[in-house]
Amino acid sequence: MVDAQNNRNNPNQEKVESGLTEQPKPLCRFPVLRVVIVGIIGGIIIWGGLNTGMAWTNRTDFCISCHEMTIPYEELKQTAHYKNRTGTTVHCADCHVAGSKSPNDYARQSVAKVMAARDIIGHVLGTVDTPEKYEAHRLTMKKRVWEKMKASDSKECRNCHDFKTMDADKQKDRSVVKHESAIEDGQTCIDCHKGISHKPLHHLLEQEEAAKKAG
Repeated sequence: MVDAQNNRNNPNQEKVESGLTEQPKPLCRFPVLRVVIVGIIGGIIIWGGLNTGMAWTNRTDFCISCHEMTIPYEELKQTAHYKNRTGTTVHCADCHVAGSKSPNDYARQSVAKVMAARDIIGHVLGTVDTPEKYEAHRLTMKKRVWEKMKASDSKECRNCHDFKTMDADKQKDRSVVKHESAIEDGQTCIDCHKGISHKPLHHLLEQEEAAKKAG
């Protein structure tokens, strides 16, 4: 009698004994949908943050915030890539990071940012923090950029220049011949146009080549 009375007073006890205990209700009726929504929102935030960081560090003002980078920047300002009759101007990132012309460019830009970290390290360690030190390391830094551009088939140049759309009638005869030869020989822009936007170092390359032959 006592047990029966207790069971009537405690209906949960009857459910336990009969194996009919209630299962806890899920926190959300659509847990998968919730994960998807959170994932989308998180992805947008992360992607937006990365894009913002990329755009911010692509600014010329950011590049020349390390004072030694004002050296090549002042050289650029004296060339046709900076000031010309059409008013078309390129900035540091246009050549050293490359714009987004294809879907996989974002990965290339990220790699370029990692490579640029060398310059920051050089600045912090004092490797190139004076004009004299910069000049001493200039050829080494230039070679690094030339090799990268050679490997990418001068993609940085081809974002603006393309053999297919060049008007030979508006070019000098010498340029037409050189471009035709470059196409036939499978050459890329940087093979001939080294130092076109900064201080040319052809004399140093010639000296280096002569030293190799002499050795």
